[in-house]
Amino acid sequence: MPDEIWNDDAASRYDTSDGPHFESAAIRATVDVLADLAGDGAALELAIGTGRIAVPLAERGVRVSGIDSSAPMLAELGRKSSAHEIDAILGDMTTTRVDGTFQLVYLVFNTIGNVMTQHAQVACFVNAAAHLAPGGHFVIEVGVPRLRELPPGTDAQVFTHSPGYVGYDRYTDLVAQQAMSHHFRAGASGTQEFRTPFRYVWPSELDLMARIAGMSLRDRWADWSRSPFTGESPSHVSVWQLD
Repeated sequence: MPDEIWNDDAASRYDTSDGPHFESAAIRATVDVLADLAGDGAALELAIGTGRIAVPLAERGVRVSGIDSSAPMLAELGRKSSAHEIDAILGDMTTTRVDGTFQLVYLVFNTIGNVMTQHAQVACFVNAAAHLAPGGHFVIEVGVPRLRELPPGTDAQVFTHSPGYVGYDRYTDLVAQQAMSHHFRAGASGTQEFRTPFRYVWPSELDLMARIAGMSLRDRWADWSRSPFTGESPSHVSVWQLD
């Protein structure tokens, strides 16, 4: 897992990131779904980071705990006024256990890809299931691999661009399902590159991981507004239920 990426510098800049995931409407839509799934129970966020989702979810009255492998990201979370309501600990989301039982465990914004092997991704599912109450839910938000859109003979694709910013994914190992996201931002001091390696994973592969962990698919949407998921959807929000 690329913990070294989320250092002091990255953590200090994370909450000022641009992009649709950081817009208030997107955060509100995410929290609406998660609060509904949590109900009167507690929620556990894997890779809680700076609390982009955990803080507004806690403000909705949900009891939230979290795990993150980056001390700088947790430090940023701790500086927020609502963070005293959140029990967040430093650890590996594939193995670290948190006291208590949860109605909801969730992992958002492509973070399952930060788990760099299939074996470790399965372990993440098993750990999530171990925290769930009977009938509880595990939620993942992640993009669908875009390999079919690659022109013949190429290994990279631009996924977004705007004034001062370009992002592209380069697929580095099709067997191990390894890729690297490159983010270029232009500023007063020049152009900076931020790189994040990830393991891309297919929806059907995630469903098998869930079955191994004792969970079954309940819902799969294209986004947090619960739009239908189709073969053309670039991402999905999937909900598995503990059997």
